[in-house]
Amino acid sequence: MTYGGYYGGEQPPPPGRGRPPRGPRRHQGAQMLPIPGSDQARQRPPRQQHQPTRVAPAFDRPPPQQPPGHGDGMPPERPRKRRRWSFGKVAMALLLVFVLAIAIVWLYLEFSINRIDALHDYEGRPAAAAGTNWLIVGSDSREGLDAEQQATLATGDTGGKRTDTIMVAHLPDNDTKPTLVSLPRDLQVEIPGYGTNKINAAFSFGGAPLLAQTIEQNTGLRIDHYAEIGFGGFASMVDAMGGVEMDIPEEMSDPMTNIVIPAGKQKLDGAQALGFVRMRYSSATPRSDLDRVANQRMFIGAMVSQMSSPSTLLNPFDLFPLLSAAPDALTMDEGDHLHNLVAFAWAMRGISDGGVVTTTVPVTSGSAEQWDEAKAEQLFEALRNDTPVPDSVIYN
Repeated sequence: MTYGGYYGGEQPPPPGRGRPPRGPRRHQGAQMLPIPGSDQARQRPPRQQHQPTRVAPAFDRPPPQQPPGHGDGMPPERPRKRRRWSFGKVAMALLLVFVLAIAIVWLYLEFSINRIDALHDYEGRPAAAAGTNWLIVGSDSREGLDAEQQATLATGDTGGKRTDTIMVAHLPDNDTKPTLVSLPRDLQVEIPGYGTNKINAAFSFGGAPLLAQTIEQNTGLRIDHYAEIGFGGFASMVDAMGGVEMDIPEEMSDPMTNIVIPAGKQKLDGAQALGFVRMRYSSATPRSDLDRVANQRMFIGAMVSQMSSPSTLLNPFDLFPLLSAAPDALTMDEGDHLHNLVAFAWAMRGISDGGVVTTTVPVTSGSAEQWDEAKAEQLFEALRNDTPVPDSVIYN
């Protein structure tokens, strides 16, 4: 049975039976001929010659563009996020600024504080012993004050330069409490080259060097550091702190300066504070100079405690005005540095709460002119040896 008419539209023969022989293979680019009589044959477009694609040599071709991180063994880069300042970073930046400001102020103070040759060697000077001794002097110098300022501070018009405050602060090398000793200005002592006289006369005769030598020879203590503050400097430092808080037991009225300080808890400004530490003619100071030196220690305790409190040290609005007032207020020895002064202030911060022994050099009876030599020697011996001061020689 033959299967003709395959091209006439009849069914093709079954597979494998009556299949026409295969013709020669066409090349891969040849086109399939359409079935005769179909619509495709009637609409066949003219045959186009094959144009081979020209490929540029490999060395002329640019490298293929690939996305970042693709094909080089690295993960694709993520878009960068905008960095945000966290609270910790802001706090750290502020801390660095604060530390830098402190460092600048520290260097300024180190090179700006007034210095004099207050301590020098001489024949017979006491040898260095245990602990460190400071000589603290409050002078009645009116240097730098005009007439209006002197009237405001009620300094009077006395000429010359004397000491209203003389203290020796002993900082021990062991766990013994620091000691702050007041020497009344009218105390009779032997002044080298001038005989017996009031101790504050040594400052008038020979300034800080003679006063230091007088104290060393009468106490046996070697003075290691010196600090002096005048009327104007004292008042300016108190004002720079915003005043010093004090609890005044009873009203204090001084007829010599016309300064009145009411009783009760209050903040004393510079003029009031100066009047408080100088007052000795008030009914609140019946022992005169002995009460005055006790008030001076009480005020220094409150002032140092306030200066060393976190509310002052960590508050730049309180700390920087105080530091800026220091160069004009203080005078130190040539060998002293700012870190020595800071160590002194830190040691004295416990005056108000009993962390520092405060006393006046023992005197006879109620007079501030004659000291009790036996008790005074016990006091100074304890300081020389860094041993606790006996309660029997503490005189307030």
